[in-house]
Amino acid sequence: MTEGAGMTRAFVFPGQGAQTIGMGKALAEAYPAAKAVFDEVDEALGEKLSALIWEGDIETLTLTQNAQPALMATSLAALRALAADGFAVSDAAFVAGHSLGEYSALAAAGSLTVADTARLLRTRGQAMQAAVPVGVGAMAALLGLDFGTVTRVAQEAAQGQVCQAANDNDPGQVVVSGHKEAVERAVEIAKAQGAKRAVLLPVSAPFHCKLMQPAARVMAEALDDVEIAEPQVPLVANVTASDVTDPTTIRALLVEQVTGSVRWRESVEFMAAQGVTEIWEIGAGKALSGMVKRIDRSIACTAIGTPEDIAKLDG
Repeated sequence: MTEGAGMTRAFVFPGQGAQTIGMGKALAEAYPAAKAVFDEVDEALGEKLSALIWEGDIETLTLTQNAQPALMATSLAALRALAADGFAVSDAAFVAGHSLGEYSALAAAGSLTVADTARLLRTRGQAMQAAVPVGVGAMAALLGLDFGTVTRVAQEAAQGQVCQAANDNDPGQVVVSGHKEAVERAVEIAKAQGAKRAVLLPVSAPFHCKLMQPAARVMAEALDDVEIAEPQVPLVANVTASDVTDPTTIRALLVEQVTGSVRWRESVEFMAAQGVTEIWEIGAGKALSGMVKRIDRSIACTAIGTPEDIAKLDG
């Protein structure tokens, strides 16, 4: 467990859905260290992903194989810019990330190199997309029902198909994933059970459910070829909602994460129980900050994705 007085800040990293054209560009222009991250990612992938991020079209950027390394690059650029201003990740008590953000968190903590992370996320995006033919799977956000209720809804909706609670985002938002027909049944059951809203999500594949098993096998092979160092700061893992520093365990959890639930609500509750009072969301968007506020209003949230955000921080 983390020791030391005043270790109350955690760094968290966003997942898919936060991508926007132009993200990270101002950071790269203002901080050479931030630009160097985009250069590293471009070199690792053998293409100008940075050009797509800054000047491309959103449909191409949103493709899973592009969005995953792009969001990581933006997060790591923001982190390097923070470091240039004297804010070190080693000062944090924990790092955590939502789905692909877990890879950003590990790169931030020095467990993975930026180049390896970019290649792993490109592979992960391609494998997740290839695991299920387009149109076969779906995901839906169920709002206003708790995790236990949604788990029961998913079980009732499955009817021999796959339907799982995939993301436990906050007390009022749980995402289900699986076969399209089963997910559509879950939407109707959830509405009948009093969900405030139940909506299909605009995603290209059913992430974080058993249908992703082929992608988990691909990631197991890819991760075997990569060195994972002990992180400078403990990772709060998606699938366990508790801290981990052992590289062998991290490797296994990253494989499990492909088909397992993202236990975000519990992860934030775990960090709060360990004394975290402040969370910095590093990279694109503010989605995680919103979730954190709905999980625990006592935690102060700051989203950091632009030079202006960094300028506002107290030294």
